[in-house]
Order: sequence, then structure tokens, then C-alpha cells
Amino acid sequence: MAGSRKVVMAALIANGAITVLKFVGFLLTASPSMLSETYHSISDTGNQVFLLVGIRYGKRDRDRRHPFGYGKAQFFYAFVVSMLLFGIAGWESAKHGYEQLTHSGGHGGESGAIELLGFTYEPVIGFKAWAEMSRQIEENDWSGIKEAFRKTSDVTTLTALTEDTIALAGLVLALLGIFLSRQTGIEAFDAAAALLIGVMLMCFALLLAWENKRLILGESLPAEDERELRRIIDDWEGVDRIVDFRTVYFGPERVVVSADVEFTPGLETGEMDERITAMEAALQDANGSIRKVYVEPEV
Repeated sequence: MAGSRKVVMAALIANGAITVLKFVGFLLTASPSMLSETYHSISDTGNQVFLLVGIRYGKRDRDRRHPFGYGKAQFFYAFVVSMLLFGIAGWESAKHGYEQLTHSGGHGGESGAIELLGFTYEPVIGFKAWAEMSRQIEENDWSGIKEAFRKTSDVTTLTALTEDTIALAGLVLALLGIFLSRQTGIEAFDAAAALLIGVMLMCFALLLAWENKRLILGESLPAEDERELRRIIDDWEGVDRIVDFRTVYFGPERVVVSADVEFTPGLETGEMDERITAMEAALQDANGSIRKVYVEPEV
């Protein structure tokens, strides 16, 4: 979690500076793609605030109303961020680009220089987010970013990484639109870039929302991880069979495991308790995300 917080703090500071630069560029040039990028950076800056709120809220200790803690708050706030990315940055950018395509647009002017300044900030944010995600990929032995996107429960780092990737792509599109408009005198290139940026933002926002939805609803561990945990129980001395087995995320890298286990008839109660305690410890050792294990003996 400490890594996630550092990623978000770096993104907040950098995106705040970039927002001011892009807005100044829009005021100087009236470039449609620059306005789209301003919307984008405003959304990104606000999003980092929501992610920080989620991290802070998620650290609250468990209580009677939330016996497993408040870890799912990060899933909720990350979902809110995806909707803001869609609504503010994506929709407004696309709408403005479309309006400029159907009417007379602005011009590139000095905004190209402002966009180039953005390239000095965005890679710094992206590097921190990528470093944290790379650590998780190595730690969990995932094949790459595609598998990490599907399996990670650290939605804060995932959201920051996605935002930074889109931001760099948006900068490239905006620069291309500005360059073509200046070289050809056709303002539609700049407006088209704004429209493309908006569509791209909305697509990624929906993808992020879908990934957060799975965790809000209570997703289990990946199938291969569950198979490994079931194998540990199956191979345990005195276990006849597993009657029921379930896992669920209740926060980033926080998993609860529940297993109904049928033991060999004739085991003494004390001996069964010792085996259950040892089994619970073995499951937690096998997966560092497991915080609670409940093994229920079945007759």
C-alpha cells in the first residue's frame, strides 16, 4: 500500500502542474485538442484526490459494522474515478472535438510547446506506477501487464498506470493534430485529435470500471491460486475431502478463505483443532494476500 500511495502522490503533484500549463496553452491558442487535454488533466488531478481518499479510508480498523475492515473503499473510489474519467475527460473532450469539427476551430500556436512540456512530467508519473506494477508482476509470477490487469487487486496502482498511459497517448495525439493543422492550415486535424482523445478516454474508463466492478462484487482469487490452496488442504494428513471452498477479496491484497473440510473419522477434537490451526497457517504462508482463514470441520 505504501507503494500505491507514493504513486498517487507523485501523479497528483505532476498532474496539477500539467493542468495549469495546458489551460494556459488553451487560453493562448484556443486549440480544441489542447482543451481536451486540459479536461483530461483536470480529471486526472481530481482522480488522484479520490484515490488518496480511498487509500486513507481503506486503512480504517475493522469495527462491528465492517468486521473485515474498510479495504473495499479503494475499489469503490477507483470505480468513481473511472466514471469521472469517462464523464469529465472523455465525454467533454469528444463533445468539444465534434463541435469544432462541425464549426470553425482554433489553432495550434504555442500549444505544441506546452504539450512538449507535458512529456517532461508524464514519464515520471508513469515510471513510478510501472515500477510498482512490475514489482507485483514479479511477486505474483504473472506473465505480464495483461495478466496483471486481469488479476491485480491493487486498483489504485492499476488506475494510476492506466491514466498515465492514456495521458501520454493523448499528448501524442494532441501534438500530431496541432502539427498537421499548422502545416496544412486545416483546423479539422486539431479538432479530430480532440475527438479521438475523448473516445480513447471513454473506452479506457469503461474498461477500468469493469475491472473495479469485479472486485466490488466480491471476486475470488484466480483459479490457479485457488487450486494451489485446495491442494494444500487435500494433501493434509487426516483430511478425507473438501466439502466447500471459497475465497474473496475484501480489500487490495486482502483475501479471506473459507473451507468446509471432512476429516478422517475417529480424530480426537483436540487433534483436529491442532491440524486446523496448522492448516490455516500453511494457507497464509502459501499466499501473502490471505488475511483470514476459516476452516470448518464437517461430519
